[in-house]
Amino acid sequence: MDALNVFPVPDGDTGTNLYLTMDTALEDVKVAHAAQGIIGTASLVDEARNLSRALLMSARGNSGVIVSQIVAGLSAVVIEEGLTELDGPALARAITRGAELARASVAHPQEGTILTVADAAAGAAVESASAGGGAVDVAAAALAAAEVALARTPEQLPALAHAGVVDAGGAGCVLMLEALHRVLTGSWGDGSGPLHHAAEDLLPKAAWHTAQGPDEGSGLEDTGQGSDKLAASGSTSAGGPAFEVMFLLDESDADRVLEMKATLDGLGDSLLVVGGPDLWNVHVHVDDVGAAVEAGILAGRPHRVKVTHFATQVAAKETQQVAVVACAAGPGMAAILEEAGATVVLSAPGARASAGQLLEAIHATRAGSVIVLPNDKDTLMAAEVACRAATEEGIVTAIVPARTAVQGLAALAVVDLGKGLRENAIAMTSAAVATRHGAVSVASREVLTWAGHVTPGDVLGIVSGDVALIGDDLATVAHAVLDRLLSSGGELVTLVSGADADDALVDAVADRLAKEHGEVEVVRIDGGQLVYPLLVGVE
Repeated sequence: MDALNVFPVPDGDTGTNLYLTMDTALEDVKVAHAAQGIIGTASLVDEARNLSRALLMSARGNSGVIVSQIVAGLSAVVIEEGLTELDGPALARAITRGAELARASVAHPQEGTILTVADAAAGAAVESASAGGGAVDVAAAALAAAEVALARTPEQLPALAHAGVVDAGGAGCVLMLEALHRVLTGSWGDGSGPLHHAAEDLLPKAAWHTAQGPDEGSGLEDTGQGSDKLAASGSTSAGGPAFEVMFLLDESDADRVLEMKATLDGLGDSLLVVGGPDLWNVHVHVDDVGAAVEAGILAGRPHRVKVTHFATQVAAKETQQVAVVACAAGPGMAAILEEAGATVVLSAPGARASAGQLLEAIHATRAGSVIVLPNDKDTLMAAEVACRAATEEGIVTAIVPARTAVQGLAALAVVDLGKGLRENAIAMTSAAVATRHGAVSVASREVLTWAGHVTPGDVLGIVSGDVALIGDDLATVAHAVLDRLLSSGGELVTLVSGADADDALVDAVADRLAKEHGEVEVVRIDGGQLVYPLLVGVE
């Protein structure tokens, strides 16, 4: 979606903004539920109310604000009607309210955008419900209509036609509807849904490859803006406002907000003022930042003010030493990473770090250049989104593709904070990918793996991320994992014990290594991680 972003400004951040908008809101909902004493599953009304407010506060960028209003409309139907579930007609009403509220939030609606796609989805949803369709039918109809509308957006916006892309915000709307349909049906397929096919057909091949991400073998993750070439092609008109200004506004009222809207409308474009009656989210593109903020001050109390200069969304010069942000799955690992100089974010299975948390950690370093160590393959995407957002703010970032804790330790061991980001990133990546990794775990559910059928209680030997062995004894399986990892040699073995591991397990593994591989140095670490009693690394 970042690569599709050429309208209204080709700043290549729509996908990043939508991801962070939703990601941050979901974290805030968890906090709100805890504060309200909600334990376990919340009611649909509670979910809707908390998510709607959280999105209002977390919305980033033009599309993020509009999406917050689509969800606010959906939520309003649930809240007003006190719904515990949504049948076809109720879902159609919710989708329609979302489209209406989104359109009403835009001062000067433009066709060929997310508004057009949302309207098409709403129309199809109502038609399906009127014909007796259930929730799944309504969702399917809305998705199909949104996909068609997205494909037609270049016919409605010259900027899109010139660049040969569909609208980025509209693509975000299709993705949400696709996710809704998949959740309702439980069918996730192969991961290549309507949005994938629409983008692949309509996005120029060079940009599509950028949107797909860097080659896996490249080592370093690409955190650049995917739409640079599209922007350079002149896909939007020149001379537009130079700055994006966003802020939250409270201590105001409807009359003063109306006056502020009139003032801001005269200062620039892409005006969005949403929310109320006690909190508003304001977004506008202007040349005079001071006048925009002053309008907010006259209307109430603006806070969380964010200003982005479109022409200079590039990396700032390094003003401080390189910093490292690293994820840790347990307290022991966190202590070791902190001791090595990293800013640590706790991240474990079931409670992995969000993009928002990683972005906060990047900010906390106060460094101009930051290297991120996800230390878990399922956290790589969140790390990439956080780095893209940091890059927009002038922070130079790089992701070292460490997929396990032992790879992260190997990478951190070669850091030289006196050197630049690129030198460190290359050295750390080399150390991480050169570390062979494995683990021992106990199955909690029945599943079919490459190694065979697994039942709860089976001991699993994991090699390079895949289940390679199934047994009934932790030590025996751990020995087998190490035999495989050491089959091509090794000089250093790192054993990271988990929260559920006893000393006898690590002692047995270390003793056998001493007997059978006397030339190998063994390092023992009390990591304290859950799920994996033992993590193993071989360098």
